[in-house]
Amino acid sequence: MASPLPAPARAVVAVCSGKGGVGKSTVALELAVALAADGWRVGLLDADVHSPDIPLMVGLARRVEATSWTLARRGGLHRTALEPVERYGVSLMSTGFMFAEDQSVSWTAGLVEVLLNQLIWSTAWGDLDCLLVDLPPGTSDITQAIVRVLPTASAVLVVTPQDVAHLDTRRVVTMLHQKNVRILGAVENMSGLSCPCCGTRIEVFPPVAPERSIWSAGISRLATVPLEAVNGTAAATAPVVVASPDSPRAEAFRAAAAAIRAALAAG
Repeated sequence: MASPLPAPARAVVAVCSGKGGVGKSTVALELAVALAADGWRVGLLDADVHSPDIPLMVGLARRVEATSWTLARRGGLHRTALEPVERYGVSLMSTGFMFAEDQSVSWTAGLVEVLLNQLIWSTAWGDLDCLLVDLPPGTSDITQAIVRVLPTASAVLVVTPQDVAHLDTRRVVTMLHQKNVRILGAVENMSGLSCPCCGTRIEVFPPVAPERSIWSAGISRLATVPLEAVNGTAAATAPVVVASPDSPRAEAFRAAAAAIRAALAAG
C-alpha cells in the first residue's frame, strides 16, 4: 500500500487510542470542527472501516444496505471520484456513508487496504491544511496500513484516566516510535465530572499510577476534557464546540486544537 503520491493535505494527523470506549471518534470530530472554526481547511477521514461512528455523530447514518461496491485501485482505469460530505466546515469521508448503519463489513485485510486507498486518494478533498484520520483502537492492520501509506503523518493519542487505557495506549506509543511517527501529544478525555448541583469535581475513575501513565513515557498532555451532564434539549448531533461553545469541554477541545496547530507550525 506504499504510495508515491504527495500527502492529501499539508498536515495529516492520525487520531489513535489503545482501546475502545475512550471517546476517540468524538475527540477527532471535535478537534476537526475546532480547527475549522479557527480558519483551517480541514478534512476528517473515518478510517475505522469495521465500526464507523462519525456519520452517526453528524446525523448522516445510512439506512439502506449497499448491495455492491466497486473498488477502483488508485491509478487504475476506473478510478472513481468520491465527494466528501460537508458538516460544520469540515469535509467528511467514511465507509458509513457507503454501507448501512447496521451492515457488517466482513472483509479481509487486503480488501480493507484497497478501500482505504480509495478513501484517501480518490476523495476530492480540495486544498486542505489538515486531514485528521480517525483510526480504530489498538495496533490493527488498518493502523499499520495508514502508517505505511501516509508516512509523514503525525499522531494524537486519546486516553481516559484509567489504568487499562494508559496501558493499552503505551503499546500504541511503542508502535508509533518503531514506525518513526511523530506524536504531537494526547488528549485525556472523560477526566472528572463537575457536580451539576454544587460544582464539586468528582473523580469518576481511580487514579492512574504516574509511572504507568503515558505521561511518564514523555507524551505531552494537549488538554484535559471533563465529563458533562447531557442536556436532552441540545442538538444530539452537534459537536460540543458548536452546541455549547462556552462549556468546559468545548474550551478543552479548542485548547487541544490550538496546541496541535502550534506543534505542526513548529515542525
